[in-house]
Amino acid sequence: MKISQPTPELPVPNVREAQEHYRDKLGFEVAWYNEEGRIGAVAHGDCAIFFRETAEKKSPSVFWIFAECVDEAHSELVRLGADVLQQPCDKPWGLRQFTVRDAHGNLLHFYHDL
Repeated sequence: MKISQPTPELPVPNVREAQEHYRDKLGFEVAWYNEEGRIGAVAHGDCAIFFRETAEKKSPSVFWIFAECVDEAHSELVRLGADVLQQPCDKPWGLRQFTVRDAHGNLLHFYHDL
């Protein structure tokens, strides 16, 4: 059996708004949307995230997203106006990373190995 990376599904109050935020502020592309199922996705390279519309309030999620060059990714997201919580820095656990918060409070740690 061969499997790939999991695709997370985030609960959001409005799928279209979540897709627009990820497109405009985080550089993703809107991949697809299904109005009947109230579900959609965004993608950036090999990274995909699904969104499902729900009225329930959920705790924020945390994602670790590999970037070949953390500093380039950071510069691009700053240019797009992302909510950067932590600037790129080298961590004692062997990663260079920075952290972004999306419109729903989810945390995205962009990283690469040192």
